[in-house]
Parts: sequence; structure tokens; C-alpha cells
Amino acid sequence: MEPGIIIRDLLPAVDIFEIQSAIGTIEKDASLYEEKNFDKRIDAIDFIGFHVIDQIEELLQKTDQTDQLMLLKYRAERVKSDLEEIDTTLFRKLRANIRAGDYTGKGFKNLVSEYAGFNLDDNEHLGEPDYDNLDILINGLTSFPSMPEQSKELEPEMVYYQKTPARVIFELAEKVQFTNEDVFFDLGSGLGQAAILVNLLTGITAKGVEFDQAFCDYARDCAKELNLSNVTFLNTDAREADYSEGTVFFMFTPFKGEIMQDVLEILRKESLFRKIKIITYGPCTMQVALQSWLRSSVPETDQVYKLCFFSSL
Repeated sequence: MEPGIIIRDLLPAVDIFEIQSAIGTIEKDASLYEEKNFDKRIDAIDFIGFHVIDQIEELLQKTDQTDQLMLLKYRAERVKSDLEEIDTTLFRKLRANIRAGDYTGKGFKNLVSEYAGFNLDDNEHLGEPDYDNLDILINGLTSFPSMPEQSKELEPEMVYYQKTPARVIFELAEKVQFTNEDVFFDLGSGLGQAAILVNLLTGITAKGVEFDQAFCDYARDCAKELNLSNVTFLNTDAREADYSEGTVFFMFTPFKGEIMQDVLEILRKESLFRKIKIITYGPCTMQVALQSWLRSSVPETDQVYKLCFFSSL
């Protein structure tokens, strides 16, 4: 027998043993099936999906002995499905509690801390926006499974929607000293999660301004599903929105160039009637920092994906 054939036959056997062991370990870990262990369960789901099942599919391309591998794949998918169902049930229960008004302000923070650990002082996430288990939890609490398709063509200076990482909104809510009179605006609010989170974390009125009709409708439905009467979304161009109630404005670089300058000029005129704050995340920070009518707290760092805070003079 040729050496290459021996290696080809033996390698899948070694890998199959490792896969069996990995699946068995997860199956026997009772803590994964306890509702409270969300973080640990998400890590296990990711491991099954991106390592175990992916490895099985790679092996299926290398061997004709597929029966055992297909059984292992079915077993892995069943375990993954069982774990995901626990989270589905958890999200359903927690959303019902949010609708009933059981989790607002500190109560919502405690809820999130119970299921997903996070540290606002963690600098690991500086750089390009990335997402973690906190985002998975917040998505499950505040969003519908199916996302809408973009329905409107953007102008050249408008930036395609990207969801703000949840930890960024938690940091924003922690560092801005909101009062009951504040009204929060998210410019380029997309699917609405930033406005919804700010309301849940602080209890203040939150509004989103979104150019795309499908995104705006989705955000409205999410807020309605959670019974958040103080969260509203305006389907309009940011240059045409009514900001007369706004005191705190957030932008995750929804546009640039002349559009950004036009919006900043609108906000400057609003600042003649009351003090306002602008919070930025992403490349737009540099353009906002050039405004002479704003007091800047831009950190001495070249990281653009960091919250920066401005207040009117």
C-alpha cells in the first residue's frame, strides 16, 4: 500500500476521535444547560459551529467514509440546536419582562450584567469595531431575527449602516450624565438599537433619525414590541429633521463631507437656544473636532473607534 493512502486513511480516524471527545464534553457539561450561564453557552455554541461542524465538513471532503462523520455532524447540530433553544426561551422571557416595565435604568444594567460580563475599561476592543457576547445578548433582547434589506439608495457622502457595538452604547450611557430633561438623538439610527439601549439604560426620551424606510420601520417595530413609548424613529434625511427637543446627539459616522458639515451647522444653530452635547464614534470625530463652537474632549490617541465627547460653548 502506498504511504499516501495510509496517511489518508489514518488522519480522519484521529480527527474523528477528537471530534467525538469535544461533542461529548459539551453534552456532559450540565452548566451549559442552566439558563444563567449565557456567556459560557454562547462560547460553546460558537465552538460547535466554527470548529466542530466546520472540521467535520472539511473531513467529508477528504474521505469516502462519510457515514460516521454524518452521524457526528447530526449529533453536533443537535447539541447546538438544544443550546440555542435555551437562549431563545431566555430571550422570550426577558423581553416579556421588559415589556412589563420590570427592567429600566439600573435594573436593566443588572439584568445584562447577570448574563453577560463586560468591562467598560477594557481596552482590548480599541481599533476597528468588533462584537462580542454582549452584542449577542442585546440582539436577542431588542431585535427580531430577520433583518430588513436596505430599501433606499444612499447619496455618495452617506455611509452604509453598521451597528454600533453594544459596549459603546453602555459606555456612552455611563459617561454622559443624563438628566430627566435630556432628549437623546441618534443620527443615522439604522435598526434602532442605540436609541433603544439608551432609553433602557437611562429612562430618557430617545429618538432615531434614519434615511432608509425599511430600517426605520424595523426600529419602530422593535421599540413597539418592547413597549418603549419614549423611543421614536423619524424616517427623514438628517438635514431635514427637527432637532428642537434634542440635547444629546450621537453619531457613528453616518455621513461625511458636506452632509456632515450641513448637519453640524444645523446643530450649531440649535446650540444658540440651549446647551447641547455631541458624542461621536468613528472617523467623523475628526471633522466634528474642527468645529469652533464646540468644546472638545478628544483623547490623545490615533484610535478613531473610541467615543469622543463634545459640548457647545
